[in-house]
Order: sequence, then structure tokens, then C-alpha cells
Amino acid sequence: MIRPCNQADLGRMCEVINDAATAYEGAIPADCYHQPYMPLDELEQEMRRMTFYGWEEDGRLIGVAGYEPIRDVTLMRHCYVLSDRQRRGVGGALVRQVVGVTTTERLLVGTWAAATWAIRFYEKHGFRLLPDGDALLQTYWDIPARQRETSVVLGIKV
Repeated sequence: MIRPCNQADLGRMCEVINDAATAYEGAIPADCYHQPYMPLDELEQEMRRMTFYGWEEDGRLIGVAGYEPIRDVTLMRHCYVLSDRQRRGVGGALVRQVVGVTTTERLLVGTWAAATWAIRFYEKHGFRLLPDGDALLQTYWDIPARQRETSVVLGIKV
């Protein structure tokens, strides 16, 4: 079941994100990968400006998605599912939830260019790689230059 996440979910959300993000090890530049991938204090800061939904199964979160409207677009900033619960429709359901609550004309997601599985996942759910990804990353994301250099942007019209 999908439900809004709140401050009480913070620790479990961090566990889900960090478990799922282990897939990036070796796929993204070593200088961009660290453990934990999402420190608790960083996630806490992001919760102040983003809305998160979680997929709960048997009373515990197994997937999370976070989004943030910025000016004329909405950014899907996070979509993670526990590694042992992936490929069961949880991520797709979370994407559909975010698409359903998006009030801007476009929903954008940035991901690592080398994370081909993530790109395929978003494409399967209607997103398309955008040719102006670098300009979009500079306009809407506040990320280091090195991350911009190694990332792509996908989008969908809502």
C-alpha cells in the first residue's frame, strides 16, 4: 500500500535508499559513490522541501519516492525499492503515484548515465531521455559539477 511518509519514517526511508543504492557501486564514478549513499542528516534536510511516498508491506516500508515542484517542473528526486523486493511492481507503482500528484506539465528525473537499469526503468514508465539534460540539470538541480557531467535527465509530460 502506498502512503505519505513522515518524520517517523526517516530511519527506515534511509535504510531503503541506502540498500537500493548499492547497485550504483562500480557503475558510477568512484569519486561520486560513497557509503552511506544518503546520510540520515541529508535525507532529513531533503524531507523539509520534498514530499515522499512509501510503499508499505507487512507494516514496514520497502520502497520510497520523493518529488519536488520547482518553478514550472516537478523533479522526481528519489525512487528506491529494497534490493530483495525489486522487480515486483513497487517502483512502478511509486512512479505512477508521483505522476498522479504532479501539478506541473513536466515531471523530470535525473539519474547517473551509467545506471542503464535505472534509465530502462524510467523509459518503461513513459519517460524519455531529454537532449537538453545538461541545461536542465543546471537549471533545476543543485548538484556538483562532477555529478552533472555523469548524469542524464529523463522527462514525461503529465
